[in-house]
Amino acid sequence: MPGMLAGAMSLDQAANIVKHQTATRDAFLGGRLHLAQPAAGFRAGLDSVLLGAAVAAETGELLDLGAGVGTAALVALSHRPALAATLAETNTEALALARQNIAANGFSGRASAVELDVTAPGAIRLAAGIGADRYAAVIANPPFFDAGGGTRARGEGRAAARHQDKSALDLWVRTAAAAAAPGGEAIFILPAESLPGLLAAFEGRFGALTLLPFSPRAGEAASRVLLRGVKGSRAPLRLLAGRALHMGEDKAFAPEIEAILRGRATLDW
Repeated sequence: MPGMLAGAMSLDQAANIVKHQTATRDAFLGGRLHLAQPAAGFRAGLDSVLLGAAVAAETGELLDLGAGVGTAALVALSHRPALAATLAETNTEALALARQNIAANGFSGRASAVELDVTAPGAIRLAAGIGADRYAAVIANPPFFDAGGGTRARGEGRAAARHQDKSALDLWVRTAAAAAAPGGEAIFILPAESLPGLLAAFEGRFGALTLLPFSPRAGEAASRVLLRGVKGSRAPLRLLAGRALHMGEDKAFAPEIEAILRGRATLDW
């Protein structure tokens, strides 16, 4: 699972939103979730919470591709009591933490985590328990830097979470399309510069595309985008008005974003 955009605010930079209890355990959603994370390397933040809060499915099963320690999926489960989840992750350290977080937050009856490279062929995905045409919602926050570009993150786990070949994005969307049930939704969050590749990957696989840009502040260019598609729909794309994450020059989050981070609201889109 990828990291935050370079220079963007992460949850542990905002006072009273993530409360560090130890070097590796943090509170999310105003204390509704407590998640173990690596003390160094990739740490879940704003993107993961927005992704989990973006899930609209009220019932059925959720699949989180590249789930990391499970933040996005557990946020979705916190908001959707009738939803169950499968978390797919290839990094063994992150997978162990995801399983720990599922149990520690009382989701053992509703969630499980499996070891899987989400770009693997269908037969391997099926052997891992990821069925076709099954999930009401599939979510992902794929690695977002080209493997040959950008500043390489330190540590293999962090690097794998942030870097991939651009062509791999199509494989992530292919997996989402295969796993989603007819009428099911797929939701991806990525930096705004990844939008052309993301739209190309969704084309022909999902319809009723809904695109929501986020900017650091009002009047600034979008820094990240959420894209949702519906399997089997032929409805046209909707481009929503962009939303600002922060208020003015202050580091404070905009009221809508603050409510999401504190677990008081889901994303209305």
